[in-house]
Amino acid sequence: MSGDEQDPPAGPEDDKAVKDRWWVDFGDKGAAAKAPAPVVPVPPPVGQRFYRAAAGFDQEVARARLTDLNLKLLVQANPDEGSWGYVLLGERPLAEREAEQIRQAVDLPPYARGAFIDSGRAVRLLVTGTPIGERILELALNREPSFDCWIQQDWVKEELFKDRKRALRAFREYIERYLSPESIAAWESDRARA
Repeated sequence: MSGDEQDPPAGPEDDKAVKDRWWVDFGDKGAAAKAPAPVVPVPPPVGQRFYRAAAGFDQEVARARLTDLNLKLLVQANPDEGSWGYVLLGERPLAEREAEQIRQAVDLPPYARGAFIDSGRAVRLLVTGTPIGERILELALNREPSFDCWIQQDWVKEELFKDRKRALRAFREYIERYLSPESIAAWESDRARA
């Protein structure tokens, strides 16, 4: 075809054939172009969400609540001196054989009272002396065992352990270091001099 020739005008059959083709879009493109695109919110960076979640966090209030909870659990367990009390927090307890191995590994001295807090998979050991709650030692036996110590509601020690065996061994030493009558007398003496 030369540039002077034109296609013959389309007849009704040609229009019908075009309408039946699935790839032909007869929608009003002008209306779609005029409609605003939907606004998709862009999420903030991960760090920004974290800081927003932690906004207003008061570490001192959290610490006080934790020591209050530990004291409540100790009172609920109601252990005698030299023995363990028990509190079940989960639906299923830890296997009795495993629980007994943990209690035997710690072997409380006569001046200590313990609360075995059983959450099924995780265990927390809370140990105190007399008066109950003045000194609280906590050993959390989970994936990464940890130790915390409070003396008169002041957080004085924290330690993380690689495994349960090391944590239990250290916990026996910490009970003597923080709860034995000799250690308490030495601590009181140092405090009076300060």
